[in-house]
Amino acid sequence: MIAAIVGLLLVTVGFLMGVWAVFYGILIVLDMTFAMQIAFGITAVTLLTIGYFEYTHLETIERLADAQPVDQETAPELYKIATRVAAQLDVPVPTIAISERTAPKALAVGFRPKNIHLVLSLGAINTLNKQEELEAVIAHELAHVKNRDAMVITVVSLPIVLADGLRSRILTDGLNTGFGQLKDMGWGAIITVPLALLSNIVWVVGRTIMARFSRTRELAADQSAVEVTGSPTALASALKQLDQEIQETPNRDLREVSGVSSLSILPLEPRELEKVMLGPEGDIEPSYWWLRKRLYRLRRWLFTTHPPTEERLAMLAEIERN
Repeated sequence: MIAAIVGLLLVTVGFLMGVWAVFYGILIVLDMTFAMQIAFGITAVTLLTIGYFEYTHLETIERLADAQPVDQETAPELYKIATRVAAQLDVPVPTIAISERTAPKALAVGFRPKNIHLVLSLGAINTLNKQEELEAVIAHELAHVKNRDAMVITVVSLPIVLADGLRSRILTDGLNTGFGQLKDMGWGAIITVPLALLSNIVWVVGRTIMARFSRTRELAADQSAVEVTGSPTALASALKQLDQEIQETPNRDLREVSGVSSLSILPLEPRELEKVMLGPEGDIEPSYWWLRKRLYRLRRWLFTTHPPTEERLAMLAEIERN
């Protein structure tokens, strides 16, 4: 955990230094006065942007999850369970937000323990047959709060989010203008190319480190949930049912909630890339399918934020035996 946090902090510092270096170099080439101060100013704006993302992060996650906060009168049973589990973990009772989506998601988000929102979808609530299973899932999510995972992940993921937004914008602009026209863009190309390289490096390295950190914290949250509920079987049963429901959820529905996949109790993404046959008869394989399939597997290997469900079940079975 410490190594992952240090690594992500270094990525953040590297990102900010890279932004400064790009603009400082360009301003020096342009022979502008106060180049260093202007570059620092641009870097400060970038840092303020990260702070703004932090300030609005909770609302952004709830929007991506398509969830709305509910009060105790609307969801008395959920608040009853959450209150009991929160007391056992010695954390504040979270605000509960409900999503009407069928994709089974459960996540806790927020920077401060007193401002944590527990997001549950109707798909997750309806999938779990027993109250003990729902309690185990809530205990897992509030264990993230107890372990400060929600706060740490929220903070260290922001530079990755910013880098992803930057690279996506550059890619979109490049596709709209045509990358072949970069030579005609003058100074715009000189700024765009290094920023694109920087944002892609930060995004790849940051997401890889984040995935390693997240996998470790998921196992820790499973252990904490078992300590609270006293039932490894309940959490194992919940994970099995949710995993099965995710595999049966159409890929279209999973894509709609992919923005919160890394925060949910289980990843909301298909294990294999969906193969859509082409041609009038539907018998033509997509171009370079073998390459696309391998790249998708590489992407999952690098960026998957959860241990395999089988590994988590094996750990819970070991706890049960002991």
